[in-house]
This record gives sequence, C-alpha cells and structure tokens, in this order.
Amino acid sequence: MSIQLGEVDRVEVLTLQDNYIDLASMDSTEMVQRAIPLKGMVFSNSILAEHGFSSIITIFKGEESRSMLFDFGFSRHGAAQNADALNVDLSAVEVVALSHGHSDHTGGFELLAEKIGRKGIEFVAHPAAFRTTRYLKITEDFKIQMPFLTRDDVEKAGMTPVATDKPHLLLDGKVLFLGEVKRTSGFEKGMPNAFYEADGKEIKDDLEDDTAVVANVKGKGLVIVSGCAHSGIINTITHAKNETGVDQLYVVMGGFHLTGPLLEPVIEPTVNALKDLDPTYIVPTHCTGRKAIQQIENEMPEKFLLNMVGTRMIFAG
Repeated sequence: MSIQLGEVDRVEVLTLQDNYIDLASMDSTEMVQRAIPLKGMVFSNSILAEHGFSSIITIFKGEESRSMLFDFGFSRHGAAQNADALNVDLSAVEVVALSHGHSDHTGGFELLAEKIGRKGIEFVAHPAAFRTTRYLKITEDFKIQMPFLTRDDVEKAGMTPVATDKPHLLLDGKVLFLGEVKRTSGFEKGMPNAFYEADGKEIKDDLEDDTAVVANVKGKGLVIVSGCAHSGIINTITHAKNETGVDQLYVVMGGFHLTGPLLEPVIEPTVNALKDLDPTYIVPTHCTGRKAIQQIENEMPEKFLLNMVGTRMIFAG
C-alpha cells in the first residue's frame, strides 16, 4: 500500500551550498532565480561554492507555506555564510533531514542549527548516517577518514534525532523522507571505495543511509531532491514512485554521484534511464560531475536546468 503524500501547489528549493557559482550569469527566469551579488548597489556580495550540498525546501498549499532544511554543506561556515548573504531567515525551518552521513552534507550543521534556533524540532536520518568509522580506501595503506556527525551532536543542538530506515512523512504529510532506497537498477553499484569498521573488521560501506526527500506538485507530479544518490538516482526515482504510488515525474534534482573515473561507466546507462523515465526537468548538482552534467545537458537540453549556489528553483503546478 502506497504512502499518502499530500499534494502541494508549489515547491521552492533554495540552494545554500553547491559546487558551482557564477554571479555574472544574468540568466534568471521566472522558474530559476539566481543570487544577486549586490550589497546596496555595490558588486560585493560573495556566495561561496564548495564540494557540498545544502538546501531549504519550501512547500506551498493555498495560503500556507512550510519549510525544511535538507543537508548542511561541507565546511563549518559555508552554508551559514551563504544564508547570511542571501538574507535567509532560517527560523522558519520546522524540520531538518539528512541525505546521508558524509561530511560534505554534515559539516555545516552546527552553525545552521544555531541560525534555526528552534528547540525540539526533528532531525530525520537513516540510522547508518551516524556511523563513526567511515573512510575511503585508496590503497591498503592509504585510507582517508570521514568526519562524522553523532546523535549527541544533534541533541546538543537542541534537536530530536529521528533515526529511521522507513519512509517518514514531514511537514504534515506534504514531504516524504524516503528512508532506505531499494537497489534494483543493476548498474548502480554505490561507491566502490567506501568502507567502515565494526568490531575491528573492515566492511564494505553500502551507504544504505543514502536517501532523498519528495514532494508531489498538483497536476505535475513528484519533485525528488537527492543529496548524493549513492543508492543510485534511478533506484531513488523508482523507490519514490513505488512508495508514493505517483507515477508522474516533475523534477529530479540533486547530486547523482557520477563524478570520477570509478563512476564514469555509470553515466551512459543513467542518462538512458533518465530519458526513459522522462521527468519534466532534471537539475544535476554537487557530485554529479562535469562529464555527466554535460551529457545530460547535451542529450536532454529541454529538460536540463543548471543549478548554482544561491539559486532558487520554483516548481509550480
């Protein structure tokens, strides 16, 4: 039985952290609104791009609007500084969710939590997001440790950890945290060099905590926002459609993790599958990678939207 995800009139995604910025692009539209690099009438308002992702997702239904924070960026200060530059009031955030426990999505948590300033709001994540022994294995002798976020960190910030591998409705049933994504595509194999330690043993990290959030725009279909899509963006889309019972696909946005030589072989089948799934818009961000983004734009130019730090994407019914 599918989850009853309430329809909304509009979804806005404001990117607080992403890998790319071009403050002179001058390509804003009604749907894609770029950051303005001005203080007064002086060209002096910097927006920081980093290898990380953070976004504020706001849903609109009638006269009501509700906001959540999805991911926190890489550095301690980057996403928070961008929020200041964009004049964003984070006190409207009612719930936060984490796509997965990697540091390019958790690093800015402390300062963003301070800016939210609310006590007791939910911090929703898969239980594996709180693993503390993750690393990337380059060789047997060269292992790069991953910084981590703990439940204690969340509680110290005054939030309530909700660790669940199941789908979890947010904002009174108008946004869905997908929970653990079923892996069915065949070609999406995760992150080959990711590992963690448990009981003194090295274990392949399947990143089962990797997930996304979903809204349903009336008359248009699902808006899916991923963090890195280590579960596979095609698996994520399929899981979202199965869990909600909604087949219509409006927007696929987020990191698709197709960057670097280990993931290059996955670009072609991913792009082909996206063509078959036929979303109205595709917005690759963060770790999708230059080659994959170029291929998506070249092969689906009418669907492609370029994201940047500070961009507000407006998806209306």
